[in-house]
Amino acid sequence: MRILVVGAGATGGFFGGRLAQAGRDVTFLVREKRGETLKKSGLNIHTPQGITCVQPKLVLASELKDTFDVVILTVKGFSLEAVMEEFAPAVGEQTLILPVLNGMHHLEKIQQRFGNHRAIGGLCRINATLDAEGQIHQMTALEELIYGEVDGERSERIVKLDDLLQNAGFTARLSRHIVSEMWEKWLFLASVGGITCLMRGNMGQVSRAAGGPAFISAFVEEVVAIVVAGGYRERPHVKLNTIKELTNENSTQTTSMYRDMTQGLPVEAEQILGSLVSIAEKAGLNTPLVNAAYTHMSVYQENIRK
Repeated sequence: MRILVVGAGATGGFFGGRLAQAGRDVTFLVREKRGETLKKSGLNIHTPQGITCVQPKLVLASELKDTFDVVILTVKGFSLEAVMEEFAPAVGEQTLILPVLNGMHHLEKIQQRFGNHRAIGGLCRINATLDAEGQIHQMTALEELIYGEVDGERSERIVKLDDLLQNAGFTARLSRHIVSEMWEKWLFLASVGGITCLMRGNMGQVSRAAGGPAFISAFVEEVVAIVVAGGYRERPHVKLNTIKELTNENSTQTTSMYRDMTQGLPVEAEQILGSLVSIAEKAGLNTPLVNAAYTHMSVYQENIRK
């Protein structure tokens, strides 16, 4: 099966690089500047175990003509509309689109553009970032890619995809409950991202601060109420485990939104927090902490555009 990885940043570069190392037929759809960097220095992945380098197959949007069996979509949510047009020539009759984006609304957008049958559910868990030279740094051993049919069916195509992704240097898991897992990933990501960006510190620092644990618990409670209103079927242990993890005083955990903010880069404020605020407003929920985090990041976005 031919794989097109859309984006060669920290997420796409890591999982796509691992798949290429494992002998899969992988091509990266990249912008010209990123392509020049990768042609010059290769795709370098720094992990806790060492450094690996892949010489990736690359294609620009203007060069994309052939269709692929699988499109793994790893861009930031604010780039989705533009990038769908760029990879559209790669989508054939049987092409499967695996988006690894934050939130939930991207699935609807992909289905509207390419048809309801094209996209499956997906998420990843990895702590990785790009350095100034464009090299990937994996900060912990976490490296999991999860996927499944939106309706939970164990279809022929999802089994075939699962076979393709196994034994490729990361944990690949086929889920029969991918939609629930996507909601829970959003719950966790929005909580950590909103808290750390609003408080300007990692989770351990917030936990050790005066009133920190109570603030964290209240923030998570708001996010849970919102995602339940949005359609998530709550599993009680998820909220309890989330609060327990996020109130660990020794945690150094942040999110890509926090790391992007500290570097003055664009952030997924709308996709991670704004969409939650919209759900809350429609449901008539009072969520002052989530609203404050979204307003805070909206001001940040306006400042970096100046």
